[in-house]
Amino acid sequence: MNKRILQAYRQAPWRVQLQWIGLFLLGLILAASIAGVYLSISGQAAAAGRNIQFIESDMAEINNEISELTADLAEARSTAKMLARAEALGYAMMDPDQAIYLSIPGFDPAADLVLAPPRINPINDRPVLRASYKSSLWDWFVKQFWNISEESTGIEREAVP
Repeated sequence: MNKRILQAYRQAPWRVQLQWIGLFLLGLILAASIAGVYLSISGQAAAAGRNIQFIESDMAEINNEISELTADLAEARSTAKMLARAEALGYAMMDPDQAIYLSIPGFDPAADLVLAPPRINPINDRPVLRASYKSSLWDWFVKQFWNISEESTGIEREAVP
């Protein structure tokens, strides 16, 4: 009689198989969703890396162009070129003994010379990383969880621009 009572409360074999298949499919779906999120984030990181490489390449080209233009300017301002241009325009070297010197009131030749400030290189040595690239998946999840819990409890926060 005990065997009949135990058998009456036992699951049918097809139901047990269906439960195992359901658990297997649930695990498979969970693994696929984690892999999908991982691939999505990896794809975004790879795209951002390629964009950084293109920007660095453009920066290198611009720096090379600046260097070439600076060299061209230095060559154009060289003493030999300036003398040749002056002679082509009809200027001639003057004898300092024949020069007429003018006295200008208020001008002090011994005063300190004030020059322009030095040129600042706009390219920083340290790369600028956005905060979104510094956070992990766990940080993002916690932030999303806290946003949901604050919205459900009715806690108001300050607006962040």
